[in-house]
Amino acid sequence: MTIFNLISMIGGLTFFLYGMNVMSSSLEKMAGGKLEDMLRKMTANPMLSLALGAAITIAVQSSSAVTVMLVGLVNSGIMSFVQTVHVVFGSNIGTTLTAWLTSLTGIESSSFWMQMLKPINFSPILAFVGIGFIMLSKNDKKKTLGTIFVGFAILMFGMDVMSDAVSPLADMPEFGQLLIHFKNPIVGVIIGTLFTAAIQSSAASVGILQALSLTGSITYGMAFPIVMGQNIGTCVTALISSIGTSAKARRVACLHVVINTLCSIICLIVLMTVDALFAPAILDKAVQPWDIALLHTCFNIVATVTLLPATKLLVKLVEWLVKDKGDAHQAAKVPTLDELLLRSPSVAVSESFNLSKEMCREANEIIQEAITLFDSFDAAMEENILWMEDRLDQYEDELGTYLVKLSSQALSSDDSHVVSKILHSIGDFERLGDHACNLAEVAREIHDKKIVFSPQAQQEIKVLTDALQEILTITAVAYDGNDADVAAKVEPLEQVIDGLISKIRANHIRRLQKGACTIEGGFVLADLLNNYERVSDHCSNIAVAIIEVEHDSFDTHKYLNGVKYGNSVFNEIYDIYEKRYAL
Repeated sequence: MTIFNLISMIGGLTFFLYGMNVMSSSLEKMAGGKLEDMLRKMTANPMLSLALGAAITIAVQSSSAVTVMLVGLVNSGIMSFVQTVHVVFGSNIGTTLTAWLTSLTGIESSSFWMQMLKPINFSPILAFVGIGFIMLSKNDKKKTLGTIFVGFAILMFGMDVMSDAVSPLADMPEFGQLLIHFKNPIVGVIIGTLFTAAIQSSAASVGILQALSLTGSITYGMAFPIVMGQNIGTCVTALISSIGTSAKARRVACLHVVINTLCSIICLIVLMTVDALFAPAILDKAVQPWDIALLHTCFNIVATVTLLPATKLLVKLVEWLVKDKGDAHQAAKVPTLDELLLRSPSVAVSESFNLSKEMCREANEIIQEAITLFDSFDAAMEENILWMEDRLDQYEDELGTYLVKLSSQALSSDDSHVVSKILHSIGDFERLGDHACNLAEVAREIHDKKIVFSPQAQQEIKVLTDALQEILTITAVAYDGNDADVAAKVEPLEQVIDGLISKIRANHIRRLQKGACTIEGGFVLADLLNNYERVSDHCSNIAVAIIEVEHDSFDTHKYLNGVKYGNSVFNEIYDIYEKRYAL
């Protein structure tokens, strides 16, 4: 064993960790926001949550990544702590797949097909296919798939380099003397915990143990305690990520530690008792890489089967360990997006869109409330409108700041489109709040000055108001469902509203000339019409953003010119609305 073997060992570990990071981030990118949607919708059933946790961990190849994701979702108030319990159990099982993949390095056979099962033999083919996808394909999903293949090949290359680097240890007496200390199970647990915590990857830690097992010097009695420690050490990533979060979020990280620590203590007691009473020969038998993968899987399955019935007690224990003192974070006026979710960009994009949909809903609601003030003025409702307008300002600040940070992450083309759509829409949502306040002021002026419009003017305003309420509803439905077909109905209606406003202004001038309307009433009507017109304009902007995101373009003027002139579909929808809202 020379210094060059040590350098090779470090290099192999570096390749392994880099390959794992590339592969897991690309897998998550390919999955997109589906991971977060599944977590939100399928956590009501405990067994389904467990299976979901395992599936998502297999998909992203990291239990730490899943736990960090859960910490971020709970900290943002998107999930409750109790909802995450079974997902954490499942993630512990799902993370064992990597060990089975790396165990293939130990295959020894003269058969061609058995040799092809060794990753070092088939991973170069995957790498070649992957680099072809990356360089030649224009499809974003194929490029991501290519990155996954290349990441896997780098990971397995690192595993092979580590195996070759440690092979001389088999002939070193000093290494044999060092391993004597590992025969103490408690030392094995501590070593496994510390080493895994240091590199923050149980997959890499298990991979190194599998590489060492190829020397024939690692026994079952040594490997099992180390595997226990590796499961404890992998929790450090989630613990670090939970610093500065809410109590409920910290409980998720604490739960991960409690589950793995309790099971390690139980298994360690059983192991030491069996060894003291029966001294089974298998504990002194050398392990192979697939034996370590089996130990890793069995440990996590045993942890789940043992502790799952005591879920409620675990929740109470964690709540006692991490007390909720009423975090200031929870007192925020609007929901917040946790920066931890930036580690899972697709999840962060999905949650940003969900928050923007909530902003859309409140923007629609505030305009509808402002409109009702004209029928029956209510000072309390006016105050509520001002409060909601402040919330919309906060939504814009929260989403704008967060999306700037999110834009710097590696996003798929679909996620980039969603981010662009949100950024183009939140300003319009915020401006709807401003116009709601303006409309509330107009309603107060009408109420305070006891202004009464002529019967004809009242009828015209009613028709216009009905049209405005419909365009608001259509816009909200289109944005919530990301429906371009529904969004296409907005611009024709916006043109009808513009025409109505022009007619009402012209009719008012004629009534003013005949003395049927007052000048004071004219000023108020002008303010009303101006705000109605601007509201419909903002609805048009939002609809255009929904439609244009499909074309990866945000040239609003080009789009509007294209649909207004010589477009039969536009004209057909326009005619329908024009008849519906005729004066």
